[in-house]
Amino acid sequence: MRVIFLPKVQDYLDNLIPILYEKEYFGFKDSAVRYIDNLRKDIEINLSTHLHKPAPIYYDRYGKNMYYALFRKNKRTTWYAFFTKYEDKGETIYLIRYIGNNHTEAHHLYEEIIN
Repeated sequence: MRVIFLPKVQDYLDNLIPILYEKEYFGFKDSAVRYIDNLRKDIEINLSTHLHKPAPIYYDRYGKNMYYALFRKNKRTTWYAFFTKYEDKGETIYLIRYIGNNHTEAHHLYEEIIN
């Protein structure tokens, strides 16, 4: 199994570090770095074992036939990794195309449930 983050997803996570620190979600910049590093590692290590569901049509803008999996990081924040899954020479590859959290994505996922 291999997990690959698209460059735009890597950039998003990298750019999130100073935002988390500046908005005082973390008291130290190193804590924000660790938080994002732990999120990446959690996805890389555990994505294949997490329950995943088909992504709502709204997310087709990031890729067709995607799935998403949830990664809960604390009581208030759950991250959603949106990905496509491929087989290449017997190896499963997960391509992370988009990432968001319940603060930004929950309404899109909820709309799909009620429609």
